[in-house]
Amino acid sequence: MTILDKILQQKELEVQELKAIYSGLEAEPLKKRPSLYDQFMGSSNMNVIAEVKRASPSKGMINQDVDPVAQAKAYATAGAGAISVLTDRTFFKGSMADLSAVAQAVEVPLLCKDFMIDEVQIDAAKEHGASIILLIAAALPEARLKELYDYAESQELDVLFEVHNEEEAETALRVGAKIVGINNRNLKTFEVDLAVTERVASLLQQTDRLLISESGMKIAEDVERVREAGAKGILVGETLMRAEDIQQTMNNFRIPFTKVAK
Repeated sequence: MTILDKILQQKELEVQELKAIYSGLEAEPLKKRPSLYDQFMGSSNMNVIAEVKRASPSKGMINQDVDPVAQAKAYATAGAGAISVLTDRTFFKGSMADLSAVAQAVEVPLLCKDFMIDEVQIDAAKEHGASIILLIAAALPEARLKELYDYAESQELDVLFEVHNEEEAETALRVGAKIVGINNRNLKTFEVDLAVTERVASLLQQTDRLLISESGMKIAEDVERVREAGAKGILVGETLMRAEDIQQTMNNFRIPFTKVAK
């Protein structure tokens, strides 16, 4: 059984628990956030989705004592185009409470980073302040992905549709995904290779599709590499969580697009 299989098995249990207790009632009107798609497509510099992430299955504990609000505020001040909050408790040591706290502290687009397999999770993410949810192509059959994608859009949420290979990129096209995340990390082996973005992006080069390269960004040269492949955004977790100087790291990553002209 792969790590992804174990995570999805756990999510099935969590969904049943959530359905048993979830009220679906919003306590207060949600804060209106900018569109991730519009903001990133109109930018002249590489956009960074900065991630609040305590731990991961591949790296273990990254920053156990992080204050999610302080970290998110530091990201926003440093120029993050969006913030991602890991809400998976079992494997990433996150929570919906983290998402809710960050939602109250920042104005930028906010991604609930979790393994979505049911509408009730989308409802909960929205209620806790998310403006974007994640769908992972490897996690579900295409028909179910389409149902969840359409449901999220009906709730006025952006969807980051994550793919790992050419076959999943074709799924993204059929589903109609406008924002496609290309994950350089193999979810079965957890190995990272930036060549994944270079390979998969070539199938997704329509001008109206926003490409985000996920995982493996450590230095400016990594960002230049995925920029050349067509990415307009990067999702960065571990490097920013471990950074001694968040502002400097962000400056290194927010490179201009002008050099990409051929």
